[in-house]
Amino acid sequence: MTTDTSLERILSLRQEGSGEIVSVDEPVIKLVIVSLGDQWFAFHGAQIREILAEVPVFFLPGCPPSLEGVVNVRGDIESVIRLRPILGLPDMPPAVSSRILLGQASAMRSGIRVDRVEDVVDIVESTVQPPPATTDQLRPAMLGIFTFDGHVVHLLDLERILEDYRAGLR
Repeated sequence: MTTDTSLERILSLRQEGSGEIVSVDEPVIKLVIVSLGDQWFAFHGAQIREILAEVPVFFLPGCPPSLEGVVNVRGDIESVIRLRPILGLPDMPPAVSSRILLGQASAMRSGIRVDRVEDVVDIVESTVQPPPATTDQLRPAMLGIFTFDGHVVHLLDLERILEDYRAGLR
């Protein structure tokens, strides 16, 4: 019988100690996480309209090396730029797992070739840290960095990338 009173005492203490669960809402952002080789990058999900797989890209002669060509998306002709040369990464032919992100910023819209789409996720906004103070080519295009699935992910500014591309046509 002592076990019953001990058990009753433990349960009553547990009930007294349990209060209401407090929910702290932190702002979250939707991100499209992609990879180029072994480096991971992300774009704000609101700027990515669609992810295309296995779409024929038509080459346009005389264009800069970063412009892969154009695609037909349900009757709309969209340019496709290679993200690798824009970010200063070595250019490689598209892999089987490569995808085209249809991105839109205020200045321009375009397809963006990536090696692979890793995930589309909602993350807590406070987990994104300011970009490190580096002098590499990535710095102007970075909004921040965060860790996801054991990888450091560079959050890219699609607005800036497309604006710079439009101005310089690299």
